[in-house]
Amino acid sequence: MRRAGTASLAGRFHRAWREPRKGARMAGPVDSVPGGGASVSQPAPTGRSASRGAGSPDVFVFHDARTGSLQYIVADPASGAAAIIDPVLDFDERSGSTATASADRLLDFIAARGLRVEWILDTHPHADHFSAAHYLKLRTGAPMAIGAGVRAVQALWRDIYNWPGLAVDGSQWDRLFAPGDGLRIGGIEGRVIASPGHTLASVTYVIGDAAFVHDTIFMPDSGTARADFPGGSAGALWDSIQDILSLPDDTRLFTGHDYCPEGRAPQWESTPATQRATNTHLTQCPTREAFVAMRTARDRTLPMPNRILQALQININGGRLPEPEANGRRYLKIPLDLFPDAVWD
Repeated sequence: MRRAGTASLAGRFHRAWREPRKGARMAGPVDSVPGGGASVSQPAPTGRSASRGAGSPDVFVFHDARTGSLQYIVADPASGAAAIIDPVLDFDERSGSTATASADRLLDFIAARGLRVEWILDTHPHADHFSAAHYLKLRTGAPMAIGAGVRAVQALWRDIYNWPGLAVDGSQWDRLFAPGDGLRIGGIEGRVIASPGHTLASVTYVIGDAAFVHDTIFMPDSGTARADFPGGSAGALWDSIQDILSLPDDTRLFTGHDYCPEGRAPQWESTPATQRATNTHLTQCPTREAFVAMRTARDRTLPMPNRILQALQININGGRLPEPEANGRRYLKIPLDLFPDAVWD
């Protein structure tokens, strides 16, 4: 890091924001739309799962190493239509700084390939990263959508944050999907499956032969998602996983996170057949009763995600940052002792 001399700490943070890291383009404040005009090169995604033919999307994967999150660009090869799923808005919990490098990487890739964004989709209100959905809507004009269960999550967390001004009708999004609702990406048909358990609002997007299963099942060596957040349920998570595993055996399943256990490279794609045969939690706990007992006991040993109280305040408001106060700064409100029995790490 460059020495700052006698500059103030606030000044150093200001320059860190204004001077992007080499190889990353950082935009201005994330609630504004930066001007264009600069040429862009196509950034390489972490991986690609190619279309299998008509009605099957190309899937481009962008792994966010800071949070373990997997962001997806889902494209119809025939029309160039695309959806962005679970995009990340960068946040450094130590300094409180936000940035748009991750989201801009998606935009640069979309521009370089000539894709047209038709949807910006979140699978649920995330507890470990800020959603970039609102920022991407400002940049692309595409509608934002999430599952209709977000209204219950908003009501729950409005009380936790003592936030009477928060609208809890889901109006922060352009579309709230109910179970069974359809959507299209170009010529590819999609549908929405309710997948509660990790959160009350979790949904799976089935787009052609690809299913985006978020925090339900991870890669087989990592098992399944936790179910101990407010509104979570291990029993509901089991039921949601069974719905996902009832999809055709060759369905491409794309998970929401990969934490690269034992230092392996990021992974993201599996199938129902592979999950049934090798998922470490499902093979050890083949019944609902056994799974609920395992998941409940395991969750008691896990520390809370290090961004949960910051991230949910943003994400239940559609990825919008708080409005600036009289001094021009934005603030997050953090409830103390919400999780008195949580494990400390």
